[in-house]
Amino acid sequence: MPAGKTLSIEATIANVRIEGWDKPDAEITIERHAPSQPFEKLPVVIDDTPARASIHAIQADGQTDPAYRCDIVVRLPRAAVIERVQVFEGRIVVNRFSGTMTADIRRGPIEGKDLSGTLRLESGIGSVILTGTRLSSDGLVRLRAFNGDVRLTLAERPADARILALALNGQIKSDIPLTMKDTWGPRWGETTLGKGEPVISLDVVTGTIEIKTP
Repeated sequence: MPAGKTLSIEATIANVRIEGWDKPDAEITIERHAPSQPFEKLPVVIDDTPARASIHAIQADGQTDPAYRCDIVVRLPRAAVIERVQVFEGRIVVNRFSGTMTADIRRGPIEGKDLSGTLRLESGIGSVILTGTRLSSDGLVRLRAFNGDVRLTLAERPADARILALALNGQIKSDIPLTMKDTWGPRWGETTLGKGEPVISLDVVTGTIEIKTP
């Protein structure tokens, strides 16, 4: 995984685990699960070019049968660029990562620990929960859940940040004082600390937003 090379993952039913490490290469392990052995219903394709590596674990004929599942484990340099992780149903877990990542799961949670960098994480039905998160001066933290909670625990209280939180149907809780609009309609909270960057943007349609600091 040389600098500039990107990774993408697309799967139907999958548990995806991404681990950042200090090695310059990437290791990919894929384990398929099926009721018997008709793995033709769950083909796996890995494309590797000098600029991009992509993993496809898409069920044949557009099926979304939960009996056919992949467990995908990727270990790669901490500062790598993960262009896209797209999962229909399952779970996404990310640990010790400090690069750029965009992830979207339609049914299931996203969990992260010891993260920094540029993070765009979204769940349709499920929560997005990050712990031990550090802000990068040139980074971004954008978390979204349509039906679920967004819970962000920072490793330290930031001196510089712009925090935006929106809950259409839910509540906002924050250890960092926010200027709130919650008398009627959607609840909205915001604050500017120091230089006003990087940006933390959190929003839910139905659920709770929670920001915690030490």
